[in-house]
Amino acid sequence: MSYSVPQGSCERELEIKKSRFIGFATKVSNRDDALAQVAAVKVRYPDARHHCWAYVLGNSESAAMNDDGEPSGTAGKPILNVLQHKGIGDVLVVVTRYFGGIKLGAGGLVRAYSQATELVMSALSVEKLVAKVQLTLQCDFAAEQPIRHFIGLHQGEVNGVDYSSQVTLSIEIPEQHVVDIAQICERFNARLQQTD
Repeated sequence: MSYSVPQGSCERELEIKKSRFIGFATKVSNRDDALAQVAAVKVRYPDARHHCWAYVLGNSESAAMNDDGEPSGTAGKPILNVLQHKGIGDVLVVVTRYFGGIKLGAGGLVRAYSQATELVMSALSVEKLVAKVQLTLQCDFAAEQPIRHFIGLHQGEVNGVDYSSQVTLSIEIPEQHVVDIAQICERFNARLQQTD
């Protein structure tokens, strides 16, 4: 299944009643990566009072959040809610807060963290991540070129070739085109199998 992921990192700032909210969004691949990015933000803004965060891994397979000292449910959860509604995976948002001396109250904090997240996520460049399948196919020499052409037209890649009595291609192709490649292989009497 395909989903969108960040292309890089982005940072945006918002001021609400003299408090500064600095939203940072970036691509992460796992929990350790996300926690390392949070630590890096803390190093960049060591004098800030709070570094609240949330992340979503994969296509919402895993998620986590942290209020970092703000009242429970007023920071991490609003950040996570925005992320989950964006439909973007492999993303971390850290919102750093410099307290401006005016208390915002629970509702104000929820709105502020949501707005800071929305602001940075709206500015973040994303790309579609397409799930790919690894396959091995065997074909006659005459079928190699038309099959390679088909693979190229369908965003696939040939990762390896072995020539013996037949041609063996190790390929990677978007999940959505597996049925199509199977039909082409059938047409050329090629054998196709999925590899792990």
